[in-house]
Amino acid sequence: MGFFSDFKASLLKGDVLSLATAVVIGGAFGKIIGSAVEDVIMPIIGLFTGGIDFTQKYIPLNGATYENLAAAKKAGASVITYGNLVQATLNFVVIALFIFMILRYAEKAKKKEIVTPAPPAGPTQEELLIQIRDLLKK
Repeated sequence: MGFFSDFKASLLKGDVLSLATAVVIGGAFGKIIGSAVEDVIMPIIGLFTGGIDFTQKYIPLNGATYENLAAAKKAGASVITYGNLVQATLNFVVIALFIFMILRYAEKAKKKEIVTPAPPAGPTQEELLIQIRDLLKK
């Protein structure tokens, strides 16, 4: 077989198609979660923190004082933007919690769906031996 026919066979395997589907759905799901974090949860956190925008928290390394982060960057100052790390950490925690809740709900729904009645109990070993004994007596 040639290179292209091997490549085609590889692409048409179920594993590759499943992975491609998962990546596309994961990307769309990521946008939903990102929107939930940025548009719903972070404003609530902002309410509790007094409207602090963590992305604007910084330390200028030259010791000067600036009106805001944009002014420091415009002046060419080197800055440590620790607020971005705080924001990214908050986003991670909220996203992880969001995904955990969804997976937990899915697991519970799956368990409810899988419940199957137990098969009817057959005769016990003793009952079988009694039946064999009775048959042998006849």
